[in-house]
Amino acid sequence: MFKKLFGSSEPREEKVLPWILLTSLDQLQEISEKSKGKTQLIFKHSTRCGISRMVINQFIENYNLETNADLYYLDLLSYRDVSNEVGYKFNVIHQSPQLLIIKNDIVAKHASHGAINNLNYANYV
Repeated sequence: MFKKLFGSSEPREEKVLPWILLTSLDQLQEISEKSKGKTQLIFKHSTRCGISRMVINQFIENYNLETNADLYYLDLLSYRDVSNEVGYKFNVIHQSPQLLIIKNDIVAKHASHGAINNLNYANYV
């Protein structure tokens, strides 16, 4: 009973996602081109925001490793110019955290904050 309430003291295996670090403006053109053949996901994360940390942890926990998409991680505080350009290029208003699903060079769907984990990204792959 106590394990259910307080969790186990045994360490659990940490899930590692196939993140591709998004660190340069040049990558945005690559993402556009690649999106014509394979869905591209961009997760914009603020490393100083508690809500963003909570959402990314839930996203990691629920992400299906079988998903046939490229998954990009953007630390928007370290790469603010890239974050700004994502908004301009893909015509979305900046949010943090934010998930963009890019298919055929357009944003097929995007969500921010808690809505990220309610978004069925598999429908767009």
